[in-house]
Formats: sequence, C-alpha cells, structure tokens
Amino acid sequence: MGNIQVNQVYYPKQPLKTAQNQETTKSSFADQLKQTLQSQVSFSHHAKVRLQQHGISLSDHQLQKLNDGVASAREKGSKESLMLMKDLAFVVSVKNNKVITAMKQDSMENQIVTNIDSALIL
Repeated sequence: MGNIQVNQVYYPKQPLKTAQNQETTKSSFADQLKQTLQSQVSFSHHAKVRLQQHGISLSDHQLQKLNDGVASAREKGSKESLMLMKDLAFVVSVKNNKVITAMKQDSMENQIVTNIDSALIL
C-alpha cells in the first residue's frame, strides 16, 4: 500500500467475482426454494374428498407433524407409509410427498391397510 501514488491506476491482487459465481448463488437459492416447496406434503384428490367427507380440517401444527413424519420415513427409506396422529390416519406416498388417503381411526375398524412398508405414530 505504501507504493500507491495519487492518480495511479490500482490493480487488486484478487480478481473480482464474476457473473458466473453470482449465477451459482442464484441457482443454489432456487434449488433451496424448490427443495423447501417439495418438502411440504400435498394431498391427492381422493384424500381431499375424504377429509371433507369426515369433516377433518388440519391445523398448522398437525400439518407440520405430518411433514416431519414424512421426512423421518424418507430417512428410513420408506416409500408408502401409514401415519397415525391421535384419532386420524393417513396413507402417504413418501417418495411423492403426497397423502393418498385420510380417515378417522374410529372408522378404520375391520379395515385392512395394504401396500405400505412402514407405520409411524405421530
């Protein structure tokens, strides 16, 4: 720094960030946003109809528990899971982040749940 004189052009030793580095940051943000949106469980048409038929509405806390359950099932390698939450039951496609069907547990008497590879109690 002692060698710089007034009106002399200064060339920094480190190169400036290029547009390519900035694009990488943007795409990484886009990837994170996409991942966050995909981590939210969605409901199939059949599941939505079942929720309406049984008069079930889920609170934000219940949805968060369901999302956490799907994440736990995914970590264990599950593909299709039965998730039990108090008096509710959900069959969830873990690989698609989608609730396939929903029901109240009291209406599950004498019901058989098939094509699942795991069960979680939330």
